[in-house]
Amino acid sequence: MSGGWANSDRKSRLPSNWSTIRRKVLDRDPICKICDVRPSTHCDHIEAKTDAHAEDRLQGVCATCHGIKSSAEGHAAQRANPKPGRKRPPEQHPGLL
Repeated sequence: MSGGWANSDRKSRLPSNWSTIRRKVLDRDPICKICDVRPSTHCDHIEAKTDAHAEDRLQGVCATCHGIKSSAEGHAAQRANPKPGRKRPPEQHPGLL
């Protein structure tokens, strides 16, 4: 499993009134804004990897949809900025030594 709070400073970047903002968003969006079926239990930043905590930049989503959305955003970020591989330097052919 990748990501998570253990590898992130996200929690420390939330505003001091985050619980109030979160509650307002979940009250405003009682049903998941993605699947429109399950109850909202997570407050999701519509734009990934931002610190935009205004209520109009947040949405209420269910745990399932939040996990799928976050995973897709994380994979997209990894594809956009791949880590360099650990390649060995090319070796000369033994007959050319």
